[in-house]
Amino acid sequence: MKIISIDPGYERLGIAIIEKTKGGKETLLFSECFKTSPKDEHCLRLSQIHTRIEYLIGAYYPEALAIENLFFNTNQKTAILVAEARGVILALAALSGISAFEYSPPQIKLSVTGYGKSDKNQIMKMIPMLIDIDKEITSDDEFDAIAVGLTYFAHNRVV
Repeated sequence: MKIISIDPGYERLGIAIIEKTKGGKETLLFSECFKTSPKDEHCLRLSQIHTRIEYLIGAYYPEALAIENLFFNTNQKTAILVAEARGVILALAALSGISAFEYSPPQIKLSVTGYGKSDKNQIMKMIPMLIDIDKEITSDDEFDAIAVGLTYFAHNRVV
């Protein structure tokens, strides 16, 4: 089974394509930190997010989308922009016939580290132990996207 998993953002999105074969360990097929430019207009940035996710769906044919729920912080403007980006992504999944699964930050932390209040360093240490990765990952957004995908597999017991 192949999935696309996303740590949503507006300026930066973590994206991962993860595959799990029957009886096998999860394998990272692709990951990136996709960026939009603050110099671009709002609607263009949303369009860029749409185009990138649409391309990856067409290139990898995932069977599901795993995405992190919106975590409201003190910056409401940022939260609204991220919510709009999530809307674009969720609509694209529906239009592509892909089921979407949403997970909260504590669910993701619990699935990856066994502790719902883990910090980023703990998550980044655990991920290479849980999934086969054949590239260097430098972006925490990529690590977060991989963690979202691992949460999908943990919750859906894909064997």
